[in-house]
Amino acid sequence: MNHLRFPFLFWALLAVGLSACDLEQEVDIELPEYESRLVVECYLEPGKPFSLLLSRSLPYFDPFPPLNQEFLERILVNNAEVKVFHDGKTYELKNRLDLNPFTLKVANYNSPESVPFDTLSPFELLITLADGGEITASTRILPVVRIDSLVVQFAEADTLARVLTYFTDNPEEDNYYRRMFHRSSLDSAALQDFTVDDRILEGTAVFGTGYDYAVGDTVIATLFHINRSYYEFLESLEDAVSSNGNPFAQPSPIISSLGGTAEALGIFTGISYDRQAIVLVR
Repeated sequence: MNHLRFPFLFWALLAVGLSACDLEQEVDIELPEYESRLVVECYLEPGKPFSLLLSRSLPYFDPFPPLNQEFLERILVNNAEVKVFHDGKTYELKNRLDLNPFTLKVANYNSPESVPFDTLSPFELLITLADGGEITASTRILPVVRIDSLVVQFAEADTLARVLTYFTDNPEEDNYYRRMFHRSSLDSAALQDFTVDDRILEGTAVFGTGYDYAVGDTVIATLFHINRSYYEFLESLEDAVSSNGNPFAQPSPIISSLGGTAEALGIFTGISYDRQAIVLVR
């Protein structure tokens, strides 16, 4: 009789599966009405003009609109007064749309004056909105942490190589880094882009790649020295993106460095980095 058990079990499981299919039904979930938020992005890079993007967020489930004038008018927040204070000087950013042809970043508030290189005095941001609300933030530009060397290592009996980026971390300080790695040019998508704090680093540190590069490839390593607020912003942004793609994940809030009377998300931070490029030879 043992030979009858498998067919019986098979048909029993099939019947259960068909019953489960019959019980499937669509469920309509009513989502709460979305409240748009103000969003600020401002990166202070020494020697580059002041620029800031002031916009508003849109609902996640809205259809993606065409990138036209109507879309820009919908998301951009205009008619605000934007000022940056530093070392007794006031930099006023005028409300005009600008596209950086190198970074492809859009800004709707900018100034032709360049950001001074100063790692001691803070930069203070004050945005006064048309309705009187204010957005504030403060940051510093950190000293550059230099890349000590780029080392190419070829795999044994193979034509492909990996690239190691060496640098020195100061163990007496709490430091945070962002690592980016490009092939051929900065216009291409980054092959590596991640943030790390120095709790896992001791003195001489190294970031590596896989054995993915061939003779003649040009690789570009960039090491950003970032502050804690920018590190937490980037980490929370990555978590938010991951949770959006997972229907079973809890919503992940974005950690912002902004204050003031107007509720806003975003980042106001200094940018300092070292960059080296190398052409692979054997």
